[in-house]
Amino acid sequence: MVRSSPRWTGSDAALRSLQVAFDVEKQVIDAVRYAAFRNQCSPSDQIRHILGLPCTTKPVRPRLTVSLSDADYALLGERFGLAADDRRKIKEALHEALIAFAMRQKAPDTDTA
Repeated sequence: MVRSSPRWTGSDAALRSLQVAFDVEKQVIDAVRYAAFRNQCSPSDQIRHILGLPCTTKPVRPRLTVSLSDADYALLGERFGLAADDRRKIKEALHEALIAFAMRQKAPDTDTA
C-alpha cells in the first residue's frame, strides 16, 4: 500500500466529500447568490450556512477573473490603443475600466428613506 505524505493528509477528507447539485428555480439561485454577495462568501459557503453546516473556508483575497482569448486581447488592444501582445498594459487598462464601472454604479447601502 502506498502511504501518503503527511502534507497531503489534510486533503483526505476533502477527497471523500461529494459535490451535491441542486436543480432549483432561478429565484432560489438568485437569492442564494445575493445572500452570498451580501455576506461576502461563496455561494457554496452560503448554502452551508443556510443548512446549518460548518464552514471552514479560509478568507481569500477578493478578486474578479475573466478568461481572455488572443482575439479578446486584439479587440481590447484596439479599444485601448495598445498593442495586442502588451498584456500587462491591457490588464492595467481593464483594471481602470472596472474601477470606472464601479464608480458609476449606485452603492446598494446608500439609500436613505
